[in-house]
Amino acid sequence: MATQEITVHDVTVEASRVRYLEAGPAGGQTVVLLHGMRFTSETWRELGTIERLAEAGHHVVALDLPGYGNSERSSVAPEGYLSKALDALLPGEKVAIVSPSMSGGFSLPFVARHADRVAGYVLVAPVGIDQYKGELHDAKVPTLVVWGENDTVFPVAQADVLADALGGTTLILEGASHPAYLDRPDEFHLELLAFLKTL
Repeated sequence: MATQEITVHDVTVEASRVRYLEAGPAGGQTVVLLHGMRFTSETWRELGTIERLAEAGHHVVALDLPGYGNSERSSVAPEGYLSKALDALLPGEKVAIVSPSMSGGFSLPFVARHADRVAGYVLVAPVGIDQYKGELHDAKVPTLVVWGENDTVFPVAQADVLADALGGTTLILEGASHPAYLDRPDEFHLELLAFLKTL
């Protein structure tokens, strides 16, 4: 199969530059990839996630969150940021969101308050569960919660708390640490693609 072209773009969100990577057909289901604290959008390129999703027919947008990678810091608080960023990038579009670790502080409040804009939600041991779980019960969004069996940052039991709040399913990756998708990329990609097919 031909290598998928990944293009680099900038967009302005509330006067701050946001860098993002894009691949895949414009008419495919859009999948927005966020990232954890030690990572950037490039992590998804290096892992092969962008290419795998694009090959499967998805339109992929991987963001550098504000202050990370090549995105400038933003005056917009994390809980309101994703709404403004998606308005600028993908106005009116219903997207699937993949959100590991730190990016939960951006995606959990967005899903809680804008569930109508979310086609599907994949979380990997996100921050903010205790803060937002009360708001999530009204968010009827297809959800996959992924956790590493050996996560020492957040206990695996949190996966069930989150799945219960959103009515989602859990996937525990054996032997994996906090960034479980890095430890078990093949299994993660298979499960991610299978989940996206159900949307």
